Amino acid sequence: MTNSKLTAAVLVDVQNIYYTAREAHRKNVNYNRVWQTIAHQYEIKHANAYAISSKDPKQRQFHHILRGIGFNVVLKPFIQRSDGTAKGDWDVGITLDAIELAPEVDCVILLSGDGDFAILLDRLAQRFNVVTHVFSIRELTANSLVDASSRYTKLTNEFLI
Repeated sequence: MTNSKLTAAVLVDVQNIYYTAREAHRKNVNYNRVWQTIAHQYEIKHANAYAISSKDPKQRQFHHILRGIGFNVVLKPFIQRSDGTAKGDWDVGITLDAIELAPEVDCVILLSGDGDFAILLDRLAQRFNVVTHVFSIRELTANSLVDASSRYTKLTNEFLI
């Protein structure tokens, strides 16, 4: 018996998802539920969660939980600039991994509401003929990202805790 599910690479913009869920709903994302939903629809070949490294025990525990679910947690340092501003986004890393993984899968799944990724989804569909599926907090998701995706799933209360 063959598996007829599409294969997928799951890429999670952890900071974006965390802050949008907190701002819109004052809740956190239930990553177990998200994983179960995706695994029901797709064969997950790759799953990366992009986060900022931290010495905070709660953050470290959260990263451990993500690993336990099945995510490869990819960390980068939090950068505090001399002018007091901070930098910690993963946009370039997520983009590079999406381009590298697209030839290996049928679908690239992005958990983010960041409109900067719309051009990436367009390119993935054009160049690699992959399905693109976005999961995000709709109230804080760029319309351009929703429009660029082949499929869209709102992270509603069933995905929040």
